[in-house]
Amino acid sequence: MNVDTQSDMNLDINSNSKGNVQSARKQDIQRLVLAAFFVALGLGLPFVTMHIPTVGQLLSPMHLPVLLCGLVCGPLYGGIVGLIVPIFRSFLFGMPMLFPTAIAMSFELMTYGLVSGFIYKKTNNSIASIYLSLIPAMILGRIIGGMVQAVLLGGKYTISTFVTAYFINTFPGIILQLILIPIIMAAIGKIKHIK
Repeated sequence: MNVDTQSDMNLDINSNSKGNVQSARKQDIQRLVLAAFFVALGLGLPFVTMHIPTVGQLLSPMHLPVLLCGLVCGPLYGGIVGLIVPIFRSFLFGMPMLFPTAIAMSFELMTYGLVSGFIYKKTNNSIASIYLSLIPAMILGRIIGGMVQAVLLGGKYTISTFVTAYFINTFPGIILQLILIPIIMAAIGKIKHIK
């Protein structure tokens, strides 16, 4: 191998590694921007239903952006967005109440973002894999949220309260999320600039 061939190979390796680093940075910036968008969405969506609190509880408007963030940005960003949105909303707008609701919701939504992002990352990114990611995330998130409520409220929090609050009252929101999220993910998949 002559010197020119060796130097050409070194240039190719260096340019490939620089390209990979730039691509990784671009994806990190993209994820950060998208995560900020999902935080804003999580803060803003509840205003749509705030005039009718029952509807807000039924539709769970903060859940949608967190689940989407986990799927689109991955488990780390999904978990962080889920953790901060209820707390930010509590401090900025006084809703939900910080104790115990916002604290329990933070753990619930953090679990949504982590689990949905983690499972989706390990799958083939099909519509079926969206459901395989969402359903365990929703179940585990609700269990974690209920456990945090039980710790915060002690004996005042019963199993029937947990089932009613996390499954019966939010059933319409669960169905809505299972319908909307795959549609939104399919639309996002058509956007060339978002991987």
